[in-house]
Amino acid sequence: MLHTKSDFEFIKGKLAHKLQPWKAGFDVLAASDFVSLNYVANPQIKIVRGGETREEPDPDNYSNAFRDAAAAYQFGLMYNLTGNTKYADKAVQILNAWAITNKSITGNSNKFLASGIYGYQFANAAELVRGYSGWKTAEFKTFQNWMLNVWYPMALDFLQRHNGTCATHYWTNWDIANMTTILSIGILTDDQAKIDYAIDYFKKGIGNGNIFKAVVYRHKVGNEDLGQGQESGRDQGHATLNISLYGAFCQMAYNIGIDLFAFDNNRVLALAEYTAKYNVDTTNSVPFLPYKNCDPGIEHHTVSSAGRGNVRPCWELIFNHYAKIKGLKATYSQQFASKLRPEGGGGNYGPKSGGFDQLGFGTLMYSR
Repeated sequence: MLHTKSDFEFIKGKLAHKLQPWKAGFDVLAASDFVSLNYVANPQIKIVRGGETREEPDPDNYSNAFRDAAAAYQFGLMYNLTGNTKYADKAVQILNAWAITNKSITGNSNKFLASGIYGYQFANAAELVRGYSGWKTAEFKTFQNWMLNVWYPMALDFLQRHNGTCATHYWTNWDIANMTTILSIGILTDDQAKIDYAIDYFKKGIGNGNIFKAVVYRHKVGNEDLGQGQESGRDQGHATLNISLYGAFCQMAYNIGIDLFAFDNNRVLALAEYTAKYNVDTTNSVPFLPYKNCDPGIEHHTVSSAGRGNVRPCWELIFNHYAKIKGLKATYSQQFASKLRPEGGGGNYGPKSGGFDQLGFGTLMYSR
């Protein structure tokens, strides 16, 4: 999904000669607490996000999902980069434990954030060890069914109904997270209809995950193409989250032969450059036009400074694709990537959910 066999061969070649920045990226991964072979998963019968509410009286426990998804992914990376089957065994152990234990995702409306963000992460972790001989066929089938029965229906329901609200009520990150889960499940289960649905939603979906609604205006400033995001007037924590999610979505599509990075004259790049310019240097200014959604009370008249400078390990993917693979200018994405290099992943950016919203390790996995 996020990485191909040729990617791993390329990176292993760099690591064999201790070349930078790949070595620095690998060193961050190898030092992670989430690749300790003593790591113990903590699967839950129900994942609760939005607990202690009218809809769900039990307390939140979703940190177990984001921690274990991050661990399974990191073990999968270590296995593919080192060939050590102990890492693959740990990834399989975590994935099997969740697939046979977990039955539902509950909570108030925030349960749909869980279905989006952690669904694609579990699926990507599974794809990394999909071909491992130690993962029995029946166990992998059980995992696929878990994704189909627990994760997919929630993600699809959200994109179709938006929890009973008007189509643009929810912010972009809610849509793109669930789109990313559906795309990843489509790939994991070899289901072309699910893949097509996610790709089609990116181009013309009813909600704000539609890239034309996620990028509400494109500003031409000199030779810069800056895409004002639907969440730019909300806060920068969520504005940068959208970069990590669109990056993952487009990378998975790209690896199955669909170039959404280039769609509508690189619309995703315009969004990334606007967001990076405003956040990488607080002396930078960006243009802003008023925005409102389908709810009467939601109107933005200025770019939000809340959370400005927010750090997420998502810029290497964007910079390297556009600048190194496509040969395009990605000025501010490059600056942000350089500032954060080497990128880490889950566990390197604090214990709260924001530090686990993206799988990370872009310096290691995307540098070219």
